Amino acid sequence: MDESSVRAVGWARSLPTHTGPKAARDWARAHLETLGWTRSAPQTVDDVLLTVSELVTNAHVHARSTARLVMAWDSQCLHITVHDDDRVLPAPRGFSPDRPGGRGMLLVDALADSWEARPCPYGKSVTACFRPVPPAAPSGRGDPEGAE
Repeated sequence: MDESSVRAVGWARSLPTHTGPKAARDWARAHLETLGWTRSAPQTVDDVLLTVSELVTNAHVHARSTARLVMAWDSQCLHITVHDDDRVLPAPRGFSPDRPGGRGMLLVDALADSWEARPCPYGKSVTACFRPVPPAAPSGRGDPEGAE
């Protein structure tokens, strides 16, 4: 086998504008369970699901478009990509207490290990990458075997 090849698994789903972000989250959670992340990396799962919700909502609200959601795990990073029909690339906006909304990409920026937006011939794709963080190990405090 060629050691330079990448092993990956992925899933894709189209979410028309009449489907809400909950459908996207439920779908994504089911696939994260197959990877074992709901047990091994629950905080990362929460971050992924919030990002899925934000990206799908952006496609529906700002692009007024079907969201095409793709999840791909390459054993290094989980790539969450949402494609929509609007060519305008997203960018985090500064916080304003006078403006509702507009914080979605700030959340994605804070939650994902990295993200990027790329123009496509018929819209754009926004991809966020996540590396699973295992749950914190017990500190050993209060453990009689760990006492000196």
